[in-house]
Amino acid sequence: MSDETLPTDSKQPEAVDETSAAADGGLPDADAVDTTPVEEAAPDEAALAKAALIRELDELEAQMDDDEPVEESPAGPIEELGAGEFDEDIQLEWYILKVQSNRERTASDALRRKVAIEGIDRYFGEIIVPTEKVTEFKSGKKKTVERKIWPGYIAVQMHVNDDTWFAIRETSGIGDFTGAAGKPIPMSPADIAKILPKDEGEQGEDDAPKLNIKFAEGDKVKVIDGNFENFEGDVDTIDQQSGKITVMISIFGRSTPVELEYWQVEKL
Repeated sequence: MSDETLPTDSKQPEAVDETSAAADGGLPDADAVDTTPVEEAAPDEAALAKAALIRELDELEAQMDDDEPVEESPAGPIEELGAGEFDEDIQLEWYILKVQSNRERTASDALRRKVAIEGIDRYFGEIIVPTEKVTEFKSGKKKTVERKIWPGYIAVQMHVNDDTWFAIRETSGIGDFTGAAGKPIPMSPADIAKILPKDEGEQGEDDAPKLNIKFAEGDKVKVIDGNFENFEGDVDTIDQQSGKITVMISIFGRSTPVELEYWQVEKL
């Protein structure tokens, strides 16, 4: 049996000449590689501001998570209320929104941040918690305080369209518009005049601090200060401007009118 011989003409892989390959453009020259570090882009100030607003909004929503939820607005767009109108046709009107009780200011702040984040400022004007000044007497001392006109509600000057509708629905702590079947109804001029602050020159007697009188004519009261202390009687008249009241008190078996300050009595 003859031995088999391998072919003498088998071809072996040729070695690559790196120098020539580099010259021919086959391999990159290490010295030719650009090692200049890429300069990082500067942070976008607008993006940073938006991120800060989002964080503040999240904090406000977290504060209201444990509170009793308010009734939500009905779902769906409101095309019949102005969606799709051009910017030049924007008209701002006042609306009343239901919010969580004792969270009126927090809900107002949350809505302002939501409007800024969504970039729909042009559709909103003022967002306020309507208040009035009230004069109270505590321990015989006169004090003027601010009292909410409509607890559990805020007033918003806005243009109603799909963007503003959903922005309100997605703001924590805010429920529905006041109106029939959830359809927003603008405030009357008379109601608007009550909530808007007036300049000093425009203020009249009706704008003076109101008296916090917690009883009405015909109510039974007890005198807690003055010469008739501990006497009881019925309220006959109340002067809302001066705070003076007339109480019918039984003295020696006869019903006698006695004029007092409203803070000198308490309701029974």
